[in-house]
This record gives sequence, C-alpha cells and structure tokens, in this order.
Amino acid sequence: MRRDELPADQRLRITEIFHSIQGEADTVGWPTVFVRLTGCPLRCQYCDTAYAFDGGEWVSIENVLCRVAEYAPRYVTVTGGEPLAQKNCINLLTRLCNAGYRVSIETGGSLPITGMDARVTRVVDMKTPGSGECGRNLYENIPQLRRQDQVKFVICDRGDYEWSRRMVLERKLVEQCQVLFSPSHEQLKAVELADWILADRLPVRLQLQLHKYLWGNVPGH
Repeated sequence: MRRDELPADQRLRITEIFHSIQGEADTVGWPTVFVRLTGCPLRCQYCDTAYAFDGGEWVSIENVLCRVAEYAPRYVTVTGGEPLAQKNCINLLTRLCNAGYRVSIETGGSLPITGMDARVTRVVDMKTPGSGECGRNLYENIPQLRRQDQVKFVICDRGDYEWSRRMVLERKLVEQCQVLFSPSHEQLKAVELADWILADRLPVRLQLQLHKYLWGNVPGH
C-alpha cells in the first residue's frame, strides 16, 4: 500500500512479521510473533538486520493486528531496525497490549523510551565501544528502567566486557532491572564471556542468541 493511502497516525513501515522462537531476553524459548519495523539511525558493526534499514511496506496498524492474530500468539515483540524511530510505534504497542498479548520492544537505546504503554517490557541495548555506536547511548533512559525491563550489552571483546562491567557497577543497574550480557555472535566465544562473569562474581545474566543456534543468521527467524 502507498504511504499516502493511509492516515498519518495509522501507518507504519514494516519489513516483516513472522512467527519464531524468542532467542533473547526473559522470554527466551517461547513462541513469539515479531513485528520488525523498517529504519534505524544506528550502524552497529555487528548488526544482523541491515536488511531492515530501508525498504519495507507501508502497513496500517489494523493490518498489523490482523496479521499478528493469525498466529494466535501469547508473546509479541516489536523490533527493528529501530522501532522507536517511527512515532506510530507507540500506538502500535498500546493496541497490541489491548489485544491481550504480552508485548515487548527491542530498542537500540539511542532514542527516549518514555511515553509508551506501561504494560510493555522494554529491552534496551547499551551500546559498547566495540559496536561503533557507543557515543549514541541515551543515558537519560537508565532512570526510566523498571524491574520488568532489561538492559542488554552485546560484548565484542575483553575491552567491551570491562566497559560493561563498570557501567553495571557504577550505575547500579542490577538494582533497577535485569542485566543481560551477550557475546557478539562469531566475535566472542560464549565460554570466554561466561568465565569472565564467573571470575568477577558479576550478577548479570548470560544470554545467547538461541535463534542463531537453531537457524543461523537467517531473516525471518
């Protein structure tokens, strides 16, 4: 559908809507419908969804809800790209919550996480130096995090780990929300990251990208 055929407050550019196993965060392993919005202001060097930077199709929120409902899911994740780069994402999140789903959003942490429905679980990336986008972190987001939310560090090397460890301890992140440490796929061995976490008695959760172990780095999974 063309953009001008939809009301301005009811349209989103969508890259894909698909049903898969959640590979990350606190609902890992659960069947989940993913709504991937198009566009992202960041260019992380390890990005695995560059195909969502542009393209996509203009879809009404009603159409999105219909397509999600076809899978009869319990869990729905809105992701990107960067979903918050589209202002109507906030409306979509509320509509999904109203439909009875357990809703989460995966955001890169460079845009404000305020203003969305309180029922939404927010999974916020904290960009490490190895990402190439560390300077884009919006630290004002940190005080907004709640116990149901998660902050995620994708770690490329030992330097990233040390930076992340300092962030966790200095900002007392574990007192606010769940903290996830994830090895950058094919850049850092998971066992190395696990050993560092154990050696430092760091109270964070090791996270692997389960979907990549099941299907590899394949769009739509």
